[in-house]
Amino acid sequence: MFTGIVTDIGRVLETEQQGDLRARIGTSYDVGRIDIGASIACDGVCLTVVALGTQPQNWFDVQISAETVSRTNLAGWSPGKRVNLERALKVGDELGGHIVSGHVDGLAEVVAVRPEGGSVRVTFRAPEALAKFIAPKGSVALNGTSLTVNEVEGCDFGINFIPHTQGATTWGEVAVGDRVNLEIDTMARYVARLREWG
Repeated sequence: MFTGIVTDIGRVLETEQQGDLRARIGTSYDVGRIDIGASIACDGVCLTVVALGTQPQNWFDVQISAETVSRTNLAGWSPGKRVNLERALKVGDELGGHIVSGHVDGLAEVVAVRPEGGSVRVTFRAPEALAKFIAPKGSVALNGTSLTVNEVEGCDFGINFIPHTQGATTWGEVAVGDRVNLEIDTMARYVARLREWG
């Protein structure tokens, strides 16, 4: 379980196809405090740490199944790619974002980017099957970042990125055409399911 509050920007150091995709991610985390088998959200995808090291910098390895690759943007990972990282939530941690599982529901596409004061307004297009779960002032996780939805029109929805978020995550690099990992709010999912039974 995660909160969608990014705590490090990692960098993909290498990738290798070994049946599953294996990736090495450089990090500023103290890898001496990470256990093999720990979960780390990488661009919003909950991945299991399978190896750790400190040379030439702190790094951890993850294995990514074909199923995960097919449902996320991780197929596009290559050396140098910057990724949002978050360690798993511990009991007693501050819940600053919203409950995020790290199970991506689908991909949203960036269809517009425009400056708005010191912020940047980004319009995303969600898959039609997921759009019904996105509501104005509701929460979504995009590439692992907990964000508040400003407006919704059909399958399109807008997010305002303040300067802090742009600097503390990879959102300062957003561009039209980007495909991003989308996880809908868990509460929205259960409300929709209850309505089906109502």
